[in-house]
Amino acid sequence: MKRRRLMAEMNVVPYIDVTLVLLVIFMLSAPLLTQGVNVNLPKGATKPVSDKVPPVLISVTRQGSISVQFKDSHSSVALDDLAGDVRRISSTGHGQVQVLVGGDAHVDYGKVMAVMARLQEAGISHVGLLTRPEGH
Repeated sequence: MKRRRLMAEMNVVPYIDVTLVLLVIFMLSAPLLTQGVNVNLPKGATKPVSDKVPPVLISVTRQGSISVQFKDSHSSVALDDLAGDVRRISSTGHGQVQVLVGGDAHVDYGKVMAVMARLQEAGISHVGLLTRPEGH
C-alpha cells in the first residue's frame, strides 16, 4: 500500500479573486471621492507647487462664491468668514501653510483682490495664485 504525501502548498486562487474584486471596487469608487469646485483658471507659465504640507486651496467661481479646500475637507465660505477658516487650518499644527487662490478666468478682478486682502488682514503671508499651464 502506497502512502500519499501531504500537500504543503497553499491554494492562493481565492486570494487572487478577492484582490481583483477589491481592485475593481477601488477603481470605480476613486472618481467619486474627488471633491472640488470647477474653476476655469487663467493660463500662465509657472512652476508647479511641491510642498510636504498640502496647500490650502481657495477657489472663486464665476458667480463669485468662495470655497476652501484643505486635504480632504471642502467647504463654501462667506468672504467675512474666510480669514477665520484659514487661520483655523493653519493653527492645527501643520506649520506654515501655503494658501493658493484660484479665480475663474471670467470672475471679477475685485472679488479675487477682496479675497487676497482678507488673507493679508489675517496675517497669512504665504499666498499664491493658481494658473493653468499653457497649452492646457
